[in-house]
Amino acid sequence: MLRREFARTVEFIQHRKPHGCLLEIGCAYGFFLDEARRAGFEVSGIEPAESAAAHAGDLGLNVICGLLSEATLKSLGALDVIVLLDVIEHLPDPQEALALLANHLRPDGIIVLTTGDFGSLAARSTGVHWRLMTPPQHLWFFNRASIASLAQSVGCRVESADHPWKFVPFSLIAFQVGRMLGHKIAASPTGNRFAIPVNLFDAMRVVLSKAPP
Repeated sequence: MLRREFARTVEFIQHRKPHGCLLEIGCAYGFFLDEARRAGFEVSGIEPAESAAAHAGDLGLNVICGLLSEATLKSLGALDVIVLLDVIEHLPDPQEALALLANHLRPDGIIVLTTGDFGSLAARSTGVHWRLMTPPQHLWFFNRASIASLAQSVGCRVESADHPWKFVPFSLIAFQVGRMLGHKIAASPTGNRFAIPVNLFDAMRVVLSKAPP
């Protein structure tokens, strides 16, 4: 199911950038990168978790284990696509990270990121019980205006922003509903095998590009 979702994300990217050098920040086990590689991108990733980076390496992917840095980005060269899937809210300094990434993006390149939409009806109506309100894992919360402001501060602009549908496993749905109701529901292996299309319109997909000089 993860691969199905990642393949859809790759297809979304290809409508804007059919090919080129693609970097994923926080690439975990490399499943998204593997789908992007299948689609013809030259892929690389940065992942801080050693076990996840090792698994991605076992897939034959160029994944650097460590944190985002100038030295690491310089070693990868100019980039056409940079992807952050549910990552920016975890970063200690999103502005510094985004500025660093923008400096290594080709003039016609794009940054694709996903994150929760703190301005959504779901977020505002559930408050502290919002499914993405999970400190200390999530350090930052964005809405469309704050993402646009963040992009502008590093010389980028928002090309598009939407709330995509996702195929979500039953086990995750049960867990998040239970959390919002104040109950802990254990994950079921069976529930991971089945998914349904879901959209609470509280998760953004944003495409950034460099602003013209």
